Amino acid sequence: MKILYVDLEREWRGGQSQALLTLRGLRERGYAVELLAAQESPLAQRTAASGIPVHGVRWLGLRGWAAGALRKLTATQRFQLLHLNEPHALTAAWMAGAHQHAPLLLSRRIGFPLQKNRISEARFRAVTRFVANSRDVAKSLTDSGIFVERISIVNEGVEIPALPAAAERALARKRWGIGDADFLFGCVSVFVPEKGQRHVIEALPEVRATYPGAKLLLAGDGACRKDLESLTSRLGQQGAVLFPGFVTNVHEVYAALDAFVFPSEFEGLGTALQTAMAMALPSISTARGALGEVVDDQRTALVVEPQAREFAAAMLRIMSDSTLRTGLSQAGRDEIIQRFSVERMVTNTIRVYDDVVRNWSAP
Repeated sequence: MKILYVDLEREWRGGQSQALLTLRGLRERGYAVELLAAQESPLAQRTAASGIPVHGVRWLGLRGWAAGALRKLTATQRFQLLHLNEPHALTAAWMAGAHQHAPLLLSRRIGFPLQKNRISEARFRAVTRFVANSRDVAKSLTDSGIFVERISIVNEGVEIPALPAAAERALARKRWGIGDADFLFGCVSVFVPEKGQRHVIEALPEVRATYPGAKLLLAGDGACRKDLESLTSRLGQQGAVLFPGFVTNVHEVYAALDAFVFPSEFEGLGTALQTAMAMALPSISTARGALGEVVDDQRTALVVEPQAREFAAAMLRIMSDSTLRTGLSQAGRDEIIQRFSVERMVTNTIRVYDDVVRNWSAP
C-alpha cells in the first residue's frame, strides 16, 4: 500500500511527533510512505533524516502551494490513501480535489466542535474517515453530526524506552544544574494558556516551604513564556524554576526528573504524559479532555484539578512517600506498555487503512 501523509504545521508539537512515529512504523512494516510538508519544518527535516521521501512546499501561501503539489502528486502517482494530520492539510487536499483520487483520512486530536459553515462542511464531507485519538474526541465528532461509521479511534502511542542508567541520569541532572539533594518536577509542553503551567508555578512556594530542595523544569516555548517567567519572578521562585526553551533531545529532560506534572486544562491524549509514564516517572495529572482515558487516580498517577492548591498537595505527597512513588512508577509504565505503545498505535492505524481502502470507491 502506498500512502501520502500530509502535515502543514510549521512547528513541532505532539501531532507532528505522532506523524513521524507513524511514518517510521509504517515503513518498518513494508508500507510505501511519503510526506508532504512545509519546507524545512521540523517534521520535514526529521522525516527526511529517517530516509522517508518528503515533498516540501513553500511557507508563503502554504495551503495554495500544497494544493498544487497534491494535484500533481495524485495525478501522477497512485496513492491508496492520503492521511491528513491536521486541518490545514485537509484544506489543501479539498482545494486540490484529492478526494476524487483516493480516500482521505483526517486525524483529530482535539475535542472542540467542528466548525459549522459552508466551506468547513464541504471540507469535512470530503473526509472518508475521521481518526480520533480518544473516545472523548470521537464523541465531539458525533456531537458535531459526524456519523459513527465515519469515525475510528486510534489511541496515540509513544516509544517504550529503556530506563536511564544511573550515569545517564547523573549527567542529565548535571546539565540542568540539579544537585543530588534536589527533587526535580518537570513538564514538557508548549507554552499556551490551556496547558496550565502557571498552576504548578503557583504551587511551588507552598511545596518549597516544606521541601526547599524542590525545583521545577518547564521544557518548551510558546506565547505564554514571558508571562510564566514574570509569574515566577513575582513569586520569588527564580532559582527554583528552569526555562530551558525548546529541547531537541527531550529524553535528557525526562532522565533528569524525579516526577512529572501535567496541569493541562484541556488535552487530547497527552503524549508528553504518556512518555513520562513510560519512563517510570511518578506523575501528577489532570483528567481534563481525554486524559481521563490515560490515567487511573491513585494507581497509575495522582489525578487533581488544574489548581495550585491541589497540585501543591499532590507534589508534597509524591515527595514524602517513596512507596507511593514506586507504585505509580511501575503501574504507569505497565499501563503505557499495554495500551499506548507505538507498536499498538501503528497496528491499529493499519487496520483502519485496510478497512478504508477495502470499502472505498471513487466518487
